[in-house]
Amino acid sequence: MLRLALVLLLAFVAPVAAQPADDVLATVVRVEVKVPPTARSASSLGTERRGHGVVIGEDGLIVTIGYLVQEASEIQVTGPSGKALSATLVGYDYESGFGLIRTAIPVAVKPIELGESSGLAERQQVLVATYGGYKAATAAVVVSRRTFAGYWEYLLENAIFTSPPISEFGGAALIGGDGRLVGIGSLYVGDAFRGGDRSIPGNMFVPIDRLKPILADLIKHGRPQTAAKPWLGLTSEEHRGRIFITRVAPDSPAAKIGLQSGDIVLAVAGEHVKDLESLYRGIFAVGPAGTSIPLKVLQGQQIIEFRVPSADRRTYLRNGPTY
Repeated sequence: MLRLALVLLLAFVAPVAAQPADDVLATVVRVEVKVPPTARSASSLGTERRGHGVVIGEDGLIVTIGYLVQEASEIQVTGPSGKALSATLVGYDYESGFGLIRTAIPVAVKPIELGESSGLAERQQVLVATYGGYKAATAAVVVSRRTFAGYWEYLLENAIFTSPPISEFGGAALIGGDGRLVGIGSLYVGDAFRGGDRSIPGNMFVPIDRLKPILADLIKHGRPQTAAKPWLGLTSEEHRGRIFITRVAPDSPAAKIGLQSGDIVLAVAGEHVKDLESLYRGIFAVGPAGTSIPLKVLQGQQIIEFRVPSADRRTYLRNGPTY
């Protein structure tokens, strides 16, 4: 009955799916990663990571969520046959969150087609798929499309929020009614849907439309060939209209200039900030990576004007390919 329900769901929005249901679900693979303990991301993301990816190329090209493969020293992919294949990092885009990897031997499945996430609206039915075929797929509903601001200096326009939530979200496939890939799983969130005083938990997916313009660059160069956004090295959270710095990355631009955990960011380039979205938009508007970012900060009982010499986030990595 579950298998039949999934087939019907894939045909719900469009009468004819791009691929048969079993073929679509077979493109979702398991991704297992080892990271050196000296890696910058080891303390926050761990040295052993496990999630999913989706086969999008005949040559073994797989799209996943980037934090799984960041600073990886070893990557293994398991497809529907159950055989583990070695893989290498192809590219990573920090601004969208996408990572690309490629297996040494192509996974023996027909790649999934990329869909149009721009047309995915609230209340649409979708399929959330993890490794394991139809038994690992869950029917879901798009409950929100909105900007997502992450505490790690991350801003994603028109993110896709679905419910009910799944626990193994990292790199999961979001599949539309036509059987095409429309998103890649990133997070569990407690407020996928917001309505007055009521929130519903769910998952956040990165829209696949963000991958299309940069796909060729990621394959050829390992990174988009556009100017990187400025990065300061802050972990922040918003509370009652104030932005609190909760962590400053060691050796980051923010650390070198004297910003501290517990500081409150009041303004960027003279403009008041009230939430993470306004903070990041203010920083990005000043200029590309390398630009000096003016911040007004409450440090203890003193208001201080800092000028933070921003950096390209990619240069902060200790291990892994340098793009």
